[in-house]
Amino acid sequence: MAAVQDGQHNLEVEKDIKTEITNDGSGNINANSSSPGSTSSGGKSKSPAGSGEDQQTLLAVLQFLKRNKLTESVDILRREAGLSADADDSPVSESAGAGSGGVPNVGADGGDANSLLSRVSIATPVAPPATAPPKVVAASGGEDQPDVNVVLSAYSQQGDPVMYPLYYNGLKKFIESVLDCHRAELSQVFYPLFVHMYLELVYNNHENEAKQFFEKFSGDQECYYEEDLRILSSMSKKEHMKGNETMLDFRTSKFVLRISRDSYQLLKRHLQERQNNQIWNIIQEHLYIDIFDGMPRSKSQIDAMSGSLAGEGKRDANKAKVFYGLLKEPEIEVPLDDEDEEAENEEGKPKKKKPKKDSMGSKSKKQDPNAPQQTRIPLPELKDSDKLDKIMNMKEATKKIRLGPDNLPSICFYSFLNAYQGLTAVDFTDDSSLIAGGFADSTVRVWSVTPKKLRRVKSAADLSNIDKESDDVLERIMDEKTASESKILYGHSGPVYGISFSPDRNYLLSSSEDGTVRLWSLQTFTCLVGYKGHNYPVWDTQFSPYGYYFISGGHDRVARLWATDHYQPLRMFAGHLADITCTRFHPNANYVATGSADRTIRLWDVLTGNCVRILTGHKGPIHSLAFSPNGKFMASGATDSRVLLWDVGHGLMVGELKGHTDTIYALKFSRDGEILASGSMDNTVKLWDTLKAFDDVELDDFTAATGHIHLPENSQELLLGTYMTKSTPVIHLHFTRRNLLLAAGAYNP
Repeated sequence: MAAVQDGQHNLEVEKDIKTEITNDGSGNINANSSSPGSTSSGGKSKSPAGSGEDQQTLLAVLQFLKRNKLTESVDILRREAGLSADADDSPVSESAGAGSGGVPNVGADGGDANSLLSRVSIATPVAPPATAPPKVVAASGGEDQPDVNVVLSAYSQQGDPVMYPLYYNGLKKFIESVLDCHRAELSQVFYPLFVHMYLELVYNNHENEAKQFFEKFSGDQECYYEEDLRILSSMSKKEHMKGNETMLDFRTSKFVLRISRDSYQLLKRHLQERQNNQIWNIIQEHLYIDIFDGMPRSKSQIDAMSGSLAGEGKRDANKAKVFYGLLKEPEIEVPLDDEDEEAENEEGKPKKKKPKKDSMGSKSKKQDPNAPQQTRIPLPELKDSDKLDKIMNMKEATKKIRLGPDNLPSICFYSFLNAYQGLTAVDFTDDSSLIAGGFADSTVRVWSVTPKKLRRVKSAADLSNIDKESDDVLERIMDEKTASESKILYGHSGPVYGISFSPDRNYLLSSSEDGTVRLWSLQTFTCLVGYKGHNYPVWDTQFSPYGYYFISGGHDRVARLWATDHYQPLRMFAGHLADITCTRFHPNANYVATGSADRTIRLWDVLTGNCVRILTGHKGPIHSLAFSPNGKFMASGATDSRVLLWDVGHGLMVGELKGHTDTIYALKFSRDGEILASGSMDNTVKLWDTLKAFDDVELDDFTAATGHIHLPENSQELLLGTYMTKSTPVIHLHFTRRNLLLAAGAYNP
């Protein structure tokens, strides 16, 4: 049995597997071929003529055994399969081997031989005929194939339906009896096993048994899988499974469990002793066990990281280097404010010393060792207007308030009154001069929040009469007749779910249920482009910090990177198992973060298109993301009412902020990164001391490799203040350049 059992798809244990097959091959294969778990339901003797593929599979196994001089096993297998003595000398075609490896364990007849080949071949890359199947097996047999029948065929291996509760219960009793240190880790197996055993029963038309199995064991699962179990319970017939997205997600993605080597050995030994093939087949087929060396993790450490649709992120997924540092700022001379100084001197007051530039400004002048190369991705050149804006920004920065526990920001709240159109999205310009709202009636509305009114550019005929050489040409091109406090933009044919201003305030992006992203000019207040690529609602969109590029994500589970002057997306980021609900650019524009309803956050490299981080820990769909100004940390908020803090470089959770009682739709770091503001549907804005949260973090390579995270027990120590609105859910937050906090939401009478 050990040889079969040891063929785990984790190649970390490859060496052990090879030696065990060689040493105990004869006894093991005999045990497997007569094991009750695989043959009891079939009730037929195995016949080599079952199919050409089955015969090729048996021949491949026999050739492998002969090469390793396991003659006794060869005789036993040949006798059981009814093969003649010279049958295994015929050549085995690679294509046949690959075909049989692709659908392991199909049906009761010949199922064991197939599964044996798939396990043996993964452990032995030396044999040419056996190297083709693992590629198919390791890819979980159809991960990239949308064909529903292919996906569901994995559940056709018939086990005795009466035995399923006994198998599950036996494993449950075993896990409850092991030492406490292993129990928490092994308990992770319950949920994926429960799901796949239930689906197997449903697929094989054992409706009553499936219902009883669900009622008996669904109560044992963790509370954060409640929503998934509710959807699962509605699938009681085989027909329900076809076309059900959740079902296909469970099937096509291997559920990832991170388990220490000691705990894994315990589980393996138990299943071998019981010859529990049904459970072992599910573990082989649908689970990816990520084994690490070291102490087992505690219940709290496992709970902190689990909860996503497909288990935890693989450790390998978070090993790629991330250049999280900021790009070097272009050197721009800031002219002194002579007028201000003269005015002060006239009044007889002493000359004020110029405040020193803050550390953030001085840091960006030097090249950050963790920053990507300036030219890693092509960025738009700075126009004169951009340089003027940067100068204004630097002047404002000198007047910026330094925030901290003893110096909290003032909060200005913009309430949208009588918003019967249904406010769905809000954004502020970086200089806080404009505010835009997206509405469920498919309109986008833009307001000026300064005394300066919104004006359109004059018509082409009027522009031809203007003196283009005059100093105030930018004023002259504006049509005073069109001046108003707000403008309405029409064009979408469905609710607008995401909006974003460009950094230069010339453009506005909006994404809608109609599947398009539109680019609007804030000079003419007209639509310039409609970007069509998504086939379903687009939930969010955001401009890059440098303009030109923007990201969008929606119901089709694929995030797309666009450039404003291209009709087609430049990159497509696929990997999420459910809707992409929020998107954010990293401050250096080289990375994009996406939050999803599959309860994971992924970080994508804009240059290569690769996923470089998978972060798990939220127990509900993620609705808000924010990067710290230095690019090193990230915060995320979800329907589970928690804010999680992440170290981007190590790909680890470093903090958990509890206090909200409803979905968190807005997160924003202050300009110096010392305070995090969170806004929620519970009508509150909370301020958190992130400086303290990040200073307490001690990360080393072992922690990063195994996930032994130690979160502070009490996040209330980090809470600096809670601010209630009367009855207005908070859907957007923004820090001005001077660190005043702006919040927005629609009043809910």
